[in-house]
Amino acid sequence: MGKIDTKVELCGIELDNPIIPASGTFGFGYEFADLYDINMLGTFSWKGTTLEPRFGNPTPRIAECKNGMINAVGLQNPGVYKVIEEELPKLKKVFHKKVMANVSGFSIDEYVKVCSLVDKLDEVGWIEVNISCPNVRGGGMAFGTSPEMAKEVTMACKKVTSKPIFVKLSPNVTDIVSIAKACEEGGADGISLINTLLGMRIDLKTRKPIVANKMGGFSGSAIFPVAVRMVYQVSHAVNIPVIGMGGVDKAEDVIEMMLAGATCVQVGAANLVNPYACRDIINDLPKVMEKYGINSLKEIIKGVR
Repeated sequence: MGKIDTKVELCGIELDNPIIPASGTFGFGYEFADLYDINMLGTFSWKGTTLEPRFGNPTPRIAECKNGMINAVGLQNPGVYKVIEEELPKLKKVFHKKVMANVSGFSIDEYVKVCSLVDKLDEVGWIEVNISCPNVRGGGMAFGTSPEMAKEVTMACKKVTSKPIFVKLSPNVTDIVSIAKACEEGGADGISLINTLLGMRIDLKTRKPIVANKMGGFSGSAIFPVAVRMVYQVSHAVNIPVIGMGGVDKAEDVIEMMLAGATCVQVGAANLVNPYACRDIINDLPKVMEKYGINSLKEIIKGVR
């Protein structure tokens, strides 16, 4: 075995490794900097940001499941202006790499406005346009279930940005490939998938849904095979990079996701169970690569035909 190389390249920016904490599971990063040096990450995707501040959905918002969880947080965030003025200065003190800006909206105009604001920030390397949030009525999801709408949002955001745009897709559709292709046609630089599946739990004592929203986003290790399948389908149908996510909680999962076609891999629910999840995966990656005879991660992307 030669030297183990965990580096990957995402739209012209080299990352030390492919590990990216997923939006909504890592705050604005600095909260985790007290626990370990977050500069070891490839990068991270900050908390989903909208134009106006959002309080989110009523509580309870979380339900436990076998091998996963349901959340219906509803994009709670301080709004893009506060993110720029208050959150980013705190992040800059502890994180010295480019960050991925996750943005969401309730109309194409809102997506465009938020994208144009974050595009001006030096510390932002990529913009992740979330058209897949299942927990907000009238937002995101309405754009993510139709190829025409997905393409329209992508084109509108591309017009106001110079940074690479990754469109984050929902698995709650019949044909994810057609939506990914529409985003590519609209000028997307990459695709992120999958967001959460739609799930529900019912309390046997009260005979009511556990989550106030009735339904929410189902995530965790239970959804991993669905995510791998969709990453494989999409990465083999488009000519732009794919960021894979969905149930990843160990280094072996990262390699499986990359063999399916992911250039980078996001880790979501695992961060909520174990705040050191990404650190541990990064530390384990070289050992697991060695075990499976992998010198360089760049060489295994789309390793399965």
